[in-house]
Amino acid sequence: MPDRTFRYGPPLLLAAALVAGTALLPPAIASAAPLRTDSGKVFVRVLGGTATIVPGRSGLVEISGYTGAALPAGSSLRLTAPAGARVTGTPLADAAGFQGSVTADGASGTYTYVRDSGPGSWRDSGYPFALAVDARAVPGTRLPGCTVVLTDAGGRRRASGGCTVTVGMPGPTLGEPAGGTFVSGAARLAGTSYPGARVTVLDAAEHKVCAGVARLDGTWSCTPNTPLPDGANRLHASATFNGVSAVGEDVDFTVTAHADRTTPPRP
Repeated sequence: MPDRTFRYGPPLLLAAALVAGTALLPPAIASAAPLRTDSGKVFVRVLGGTATIVPGRSGLVEISGYTGAALPAGSSLRLTAPAGARVTGTPLADAAGFQGSVTADGASGTYTYVRDSGPGSWRDSGYPFALAVDARAVPGTRLPGCTVVLTDAGGRRRASGGCTVTVGMPGPTLGEPAGGTFVSGAARLAGTSYPGARVTVLDAAEHKVCAGVARLDGTWSCTPNTPLPDGANRLHASATFNGVSAVGEDVDFTVTAHADRTTPPRP
């Protein structure tokens, strides 16, 4: 049984360890065992897929790469989830001739080809597995231990490999100013992001307005380097941490000398 232990820690402490190279999780490397044909010739067929999934959320990893002979009913594709994640679904429609199942603990998921007519394949396109990443996972790390095995109806391995799951970056928020409000051009900008993330505020033309670092409680703030122009403004926050990044939603507001107003000034 593979070691499925996945360690977590305070975000900034673990981030420091990552930078120092002491806690970097190894990538999930696809490892295909050699297969031997009836003639004795050895060959390798590698399956694989990649996904970037934000902590506490689910995403899809599509497995593909099989180039061997079509496999009939009874053949199956099993994915073992990497450490720090669990399989939550096998969304491929039953109408395609496949049945999906997931173990009760989410440790693995399986597709089985069940159509009696037709030779089967596994070569057509990607086979999606839904994976949920633990909310405590650190953005930018790769979760180890994902394996994929394709077997024929007799249980013989026909191909194997793995998947690479990278922990994504949660989108930052820009809460000050709130959308639809009226502020002064030099008003403080603030919001939330992953602790330790570098947050940059950009305008509609993608010009940098100001930047800051999210604190331990996830809050960040900065003041525009140059006062924002009067009139309608649109800003959004972009956050980067440990090699991954995310962009928040646009916020529209108005810069005016009447910043205390809650309704537009009359013409």
